[in-house]
Amino acid sequence: MLLGLFLWYESRSPSPVFDIRVFSGNTAFTCSNIAALINYAATYAVAFLLSLYLQYIQGLGPGAAGLVLVAQPAVQVFCSPVAGRLSDRVEPRIVATSGMAITAAGLFLLVFLSPATPLWSIVAVLLLLGLGYALFSSPNTNAIMSSVERRYYGVASSMVATMRAIGQLASIAIAMMIFSLIIGRVPVTPEVYPRFMASVTAIFFVLLILCIIGVAASYARGSIRAPE
Repeated sequence: MLLGLFLWYESRSPSPVFDIRVFSGNTAFTCSNIAALINYAATYAVAFLLSLYLQYIQGLGPGAAGLVLVAQPAVQVFCSPVAGRLSDRVEPRIVATSGMAITAAGLFLLVFLSPATPLWSIVAVLLLLGLGYALFSSPNTNAIMSSVERRYYGVASSMVATMRAIGQLASIAIAMMIFSLIIGRVPVTPEVYPRFMASVTAIFFVLLILCIIGVAASYARGSIRAPE
C-alpha cells in the first residue's frame, strides 16, 4: 500500500525522487530491469546452498568449501570486462540473453545434485555459472544505461542497485521458505540429510524456472543501439 502511495505521489511531483516516467513507453528499460531482478533472484542463493551442501553432504570444512565456491566469481572477474566490451559492439540483448540461458543451463545441472556428485562436476557447474553471470550482468547494465536519456542516468543507476537488492532478498527468501516447508525447525543432522537434499533440489528447480522466465524477459527488451 505504501509503495502504491509512493508511486502515486512521485508521478505527480514536479521534482520526484524517483521519476517513474522513465518507464513510460521504454520497453528496453523496463524489461532490462525485470531481467536483472529475476537474474539476481534466480542466482543469489546458489552460493548459500552449495556452501551448505559442500559442508553437510560432502563433508568439507568451511575453508575448503569456500575455495570451491571461488571458481564462480573468479570466472566472472575475468569475463565481465570482456562481456561489457562485447555489448558495445553486439546488441546487449543478445549477449545478456545468452548469459541468462547459460545460467539456466547451470541451474538445470544443479537440479540433479546428489550426495554422489563428484567435486569436479560442481566446480565445472560453478565455472559455467560464472560465465553466465558475466555475460548477463555487464551487458544488461549497459542496456539499462543506454536505454535512457542522460538526465535519467541517476534514476537508471539506482534502479540497477534496487533490482539487485530486491532480487538477492527474494532469492534467499525462496530458499528459506522451501527449507522451512520441507525440513522444518530442526537442526541439520545426518538424519535430516535426505530432507535437506530434497529441499536443495526443490530450490534449484524453482530458481531454474525463474531463470527461464528471465531469458524471455531479457529477449523481450528489443534492440538497443549501444554507444560506441
